[in-house]
Amino acid sequence: MAPILWAMALMGLAGPARAQAPSAQRPADAVTIGVAAPATSVDPHFFNAAPNAQLAAHVFSRLVERDARVQLQPGLAESWRALSPTVWEFRLRPGVTWHDGRPFTAEDVAFTLARAPNVPNSPGGYGSFLRMVKQVEVVDPLTVRLHTKQPHSLLPTEIAYIAVIARHAAQGATTEDFNSGRAAIGTGPYRLLSHTANDRTELARNGAYWGPREPWSRVTLRFLANDSARTAALLAGDVDMIDQVPSADLARLRAEPRVGLFETQGLRLIYLQADFSRGAAMPFVTDNAGQPLGANPFKDVRVRRALSIAINRPALAERVMEGAARPAGQWLPPGVYSYDPGTPVPAFDPEGARRLLAEAGYPEGFRLTLHSPNDRYPNDARTAQAVAQMWSRIGIRTEVAALPWSAFSARAARQEFAMRLSGWGSTTGEASYLLVNVLGTYDPAARRGASNAGRYSNPALDALTDRATATLDAEEREALLRQAVRMASDDVALIPLLHLVNAWATRADLRYEARMDERSLAMGLRRAE
Repeated sequence: MAPILWAMALMGLAGPARAQAPSAQRPADAVTIGVAAPATSVDPHFFNAAPNAQLAAHVFSRLVERDARVQLQPGLAESWRALSPTVWEFRLRPGVTWHDGRPFTAEDVAFTLARAPNVPNSPGGYGSFLRMVKQVEVVDPLTVRLHTKQPHSLLPTEIAYIAVIARHAAQGATTEDFNSGRAAIGTGPYRLLSHTANDRTELARNGAYWGPREPWSRVTLRFLANDSARTAALLAGDVDMIDQVPSADLARLRAEPRVGLFETQGLRLIYLQADFSRGAAMPFVTDNAGQPLGANPFKDVRVRRALSIAINRPALAERVMEGAARPAGQWLPPGVYSYDPGTPVPAFDPEGARRLLAEAGYPEGFRLTLHSPNDRYPNDARTAQAVAQMWSRIGIRTEVAALPWSAFSARAARQEFAMRLSGWGSTTGEASYLLVNVLGTYDPAARRGASNAGRYSNPALDALTDRATATLDAEEREALLRQAVRMASDDVALIPLLHLVNAWATRADLRYEARMDERSLAMGLRRAE
């Protein structure tokens, strides 16, 4: 089992004064959740992105589940144990059925683990979670043993990311077959009724669910990218809960008697990452005359350090995020396992940034386009604009190109950007998740670097990461992970900006269990007592 994690919870509940009743057009036991970011697919193995995982959690179950504080809990596996340093045994829950009534067995688990790393056209899949699995052994219908290439302490933590799918429904199925519903047969608390891209997903309660009975007969996940539109929809009673509460609305909603507000420290980092895939002919980077540079400036650590210390992170947190985020110097927030106290938030030093640029051969700076999504993270485009202004003041004349998430994510995966603003939620609650997926050298065969859109590569960091994840002693592993955090920070492998505070708002007669992993789940939404 993973070590106990300490989580900072900032729960703020508004008093239940005048409850906003559900719309007359909807049954009393139906809820609509307004979500800021849409799932790009129903296929639970297609893309390791939070909106996709959020949708999948309603329809599919995992061997191991995680609670709101990212602690491991039994799922389709009632228990698990290490039989040896390289063999983990999972005992499956008896009596579980798929949405179509057929029994769930160990063969479904074996099929799932074979498919998950090999989904065609995936922009960033789940192979990294299974990179250490050498063999899947089906012992009997309710027992699976996973053999690893080396001791791997994090296997139960990582297996909690793999949604289990039905072999009989998904054999030979494509991602589109999941989107249409044909292959989307799960064991989760809700059945898929329909999915309309960039609009909504309709779900119905699974009456045969193996877990506690859900109070909601119908659930609608409704995509509302516009911040003001989400708040307005909640106040009008068109939706029962919204996520990514706009920072500009937090104070007003805290004082609103029709609303309950639920907040917690999140695990998501908002960061910047440069492109390392090219040596020259960089897209969206030119000299001040508009001509291509002779070399990739981001391969010089002095340039990366200059860009980092040119950013006033407290100003981003206070002015752009209006207190709904905290300055970050690494990818985990304080108090979480493997957070490194020796890696501080970089001090704001524009004069030092100019000196570093001059040392690197750019005394007059250069021109740059910073790409950002405009509908994925709270104030994402606003944050990018603020960073662009700070960089322009040190001579890096920066423009911002803000795109819808669907277009941004696909283009980022193809290395089309010189510099991008993105986010990563370390929902394993420890440092290796980002080290393997975002900073690990891109290597599909080794299932490393699946989300490394910048193609950063540091073999020494890879080796240290592997050493840490193979260390069974939790204290020794934490020391190695902290060393890796410092190595990545010294090399400015990415530029951390902010840790988000997650916030949800509901009707006053409802309550929501705020989650560190930022997922908006009908399973956490209940009537207030």
